[in-house]
Amino acid sequence: MKRYLGGAAALAGLITAGWLVVHENPGAVIALMRTAGWGLSIAAIAHALPMIANSRDWQTLVRGANRPSLGKMLHLVWIRESVNSMLPVARIGGEVVSFRLMTRSGLRPSTAAASIIVDMQLTVISQLVFTLAGIGYLVAQSSSNLLRLAAELGLGAAVLAPFLILFALVQHASPFERMARLINSICGGQLAALVGQSGRIDQSIKLIWRRRGVILRYVFFWQPAQCLLTALELWLALYFLGVTVAFQKAIVLELLIQAVSSAAFFVPGALGVQEGGFVLIGGALGLDPATSLALAGSRRIRDLIVFLPGLIAWQIAESTGTSRGIVRSGDASVSS
Repeated sequence: MKRYLGGAAALAGLITAGWLVVHENPGAVIALMRTAGWGLSIAAIAHALPMIANSRDWQTLVRGANRPSLGKMLHLVWIRESVNSMLPVARIGGEVVSFRLMTRSGLRPSTAAASIIVDMQLTVISQLVFTLAGIGYLVAQSSSNLLRLAAELGLGAAVLAPFLILFALVQHASPFERMARLINSICGGQLAALVGQSGRIDQSIKLIWRRRGVILRYVFFWQPAQCLLTALELWLALYFLGVTVAFQKAIVLELLIQAVSSAAFFVPGALGVQEGGFVLIGGALGLDPATSLALAGSRRIRDLIVFLPGLIAWQIAESTGTSRGIVRSGDASVSS
């Protein structure tokens, strides 16, 4: 059923994207992309920069002699983003794949799981803060259209915020161990090993949160750096499309597009949703529809150049066991 729902959402998104292009003068969109030429490929390759920042901030959440190198973390980030962006996995399949690759290579399951869980939470919290900053920029422009768009985005952020706070609080209450104990009791004590493993995940999560310096650097340095580098990718695409905009507008556009795409997690590749977001938010920031759609097209070029090979790299890692090189054999610890 989930597979069919994902396929239906992808088809609906594809139809929506096609309709937007046809409705907004496809000739103008194609002409802009032809003008940009290979420049859009350069913008796509520039996505390696925020991926490196993401690799580093995730790497800091793992401690011990067996902590993966930056290059090996980049390999994981590449595969994780590729799976989440290209497949109907509700933007969580990449984390599942990352966990399997990390544990297959020798990292403790509790260490791998804890780093992934905290990385996900901090990323979502940072994205919420960045989205609110982007909304603040729109409000400061004082346009009625911008204010209406800001109100809609703000409502979405307000709905999401309590769930993030609850998730943060729950992590300190040993949720995995409690859940495992409940399941074990229902199964008549047949899953005692699961209780022990879940307790270790909870403990690893708590130990990461105790490293306040790491958490602060993650939130106030690595995440903003990642945001700025992704905005640079967008600014480069605009430059090659022949459009010059202030860098802060590129930042705001990137922040809000990420929020829209994340909200459409159930649509594979955010098909249609991302294109509509570019038209809506780009228009609010002064971009014409053709330019907005050409910019959305540059993101699809990135998918082909960066993420499609990432899926191939994932299959190679799964089939040949190259994931064993992600970390050195032995145990890793996140203890402070």
